[in-house]
Amino acid sequence: MSALGDLLEDIIEGVDAVFLFSPTTSYYERFVELEDIPVVVVAPDNAVGAERHVELPLDFADVKERIRFGIEGGIDHDYIDDGAIVACATRLFDDSVDTVTRVNAGEFARSGVYGLFVASRADPGVIRDVLDVTIELGKKGQKGKQVGALFVVGDAGKVMNKSRSLSYNPFEKSHVHVGDPIVNVMLKEFSRLDGAFVISDSGKIVSAYRYLEPSAEGTDIPKGLGARHMAAAAITRDTNAIAIVLSESDGLVRAFTGGELILELDPEDY
Repeated sequence: MSALGDLLEDIIEGVDAVFLFSPTTSYYERFVELEDIPVVVVAPDNAVGAERHVELPLDFADVKERIRFGIEGGIDHDYIDDGAIVACATRLFDDSVDTVTRVNAGEFARSGVYGLFVASRADPGVIRDVLDVTIELGKKGQKGKQVGALFVVGDAGKVMNKSRSLSYNPFEKSHVHVGDPIVNVMLKEFSRLDGAFVISDSGKIVSAYRYLEPSAEGTDIPKGLGARHMAAAAITRDTNAIAIVLSESDGLVRAFTGGELILELDPEDY
């Protein structure tokens, strides 16, 4: 047992912070007694009264994704820096904390996933569903070919008023939602055609093939990005929507809110 104890001590030795994912009150109280080690709670709400809290908007089933979100939130809140060594205590098999892992925060590039969730008024599950579709499309393409796509999520009424149809809307008068696996197949198929998808705050697919018409005047995007990214930035500046873009040229996924780029990631690395 002593050898096993030594191995476990190596996991937590010299950490700069401990991240607890949705802990019970008693579990949290045991950790706050630690001296000189900041404790950050990552949970849907701050039910334990933690001094440092990162809001977890939904239950990320994938542990790596959950930890990535918590660490990005911790950095954004200035609880840790991007070179910190963090011990993360989370659940893997049941509802109690059963897993502890050592993470170098620098291993997680600042993708902007945390900012994407906290910047949107749309349902967090909808954001995740759209991001998942975009990432999968970026990895597999459409019929073996790399494609571009633009999803505008939230504030659908204003978005529709600042856009026009390029073709027949296959989702007109329908009540399908972006989280439906069958619908996702349709989204991937339609993505090869021009225009943006418009999705409501609750995930209803309002339209495909929309040509966005907000003014691009005053919109500043990184050099090298084209018309699809400019339209995404402009529509989010003029509405309360967010836009998630898959670039056909470089294959990266980017997201915009308030006219600003807040996320950039490589689907192959996510």
